Amino acid sequence: MIGEAADLADEAGFDAVTLSAVARRLGVQTPSLYSHIRDHAALLDGITALALAELADRAAVAIAGRAGRVALHSFADVHRAYSQESPGRWQSLQRRAGAAAVESIAARNFVALTNAVLLGYDLPQGERVHATRLIGSTINGFLTLERIGSFDHSEPAPEASWRKTLDALDSLLLAWPTDSQNRTHR
Repeated sequence: MIGEAADLADEAGFDAVTLSAVARRLGVQTPSLYSHIRDHAALLDGITALALAELADRAAVAIAGRAGRVALHSFADVHRAYSQESPGRWQSLQRRAGAAAVESIAARNFVALTNAVLLGYDLPQGERVHATRLIGSTINGFLTLERIGSFDHSEPAPEASWRKTLDALDSLLLAWPTDSQNRTHR
């Protein structure tokens, strides 16, 4: 059922995923879904967990044996490809997820992969959460703007900006400020 809901999200958009739409797709009455899923929120969280698992599987392959800039580019490129190939699933990752999705094995695996990318940079343990947030907001911000067509009105093509963005992100991670550096700039 979650797979069908995810396919619907890819075809019609994440906002089109309702219990009644999934029931129609499966050829059943909406009430029969409740024996499999608690409610609409649980259905959406199921899509999110599925998307996290798929993205984590791809990212694991992409970053295996890589470090630093190459791992970062590979990790980000997986996100970009996933957003283009599975737009509804990707969109499910751009919302506040419920506890079931956040606590899923897929989410833990995805966090571990993000941490693996960060191992290529000399970041203090306490700074990794900030770096993780920076990576996520940079990747997802760019992909959101690309998806809604914000880059369609000017040259160069988004691909050139994507590469520059990832190179800048790599440079920033390499030059990550320490707490003592932060204090001297205040």
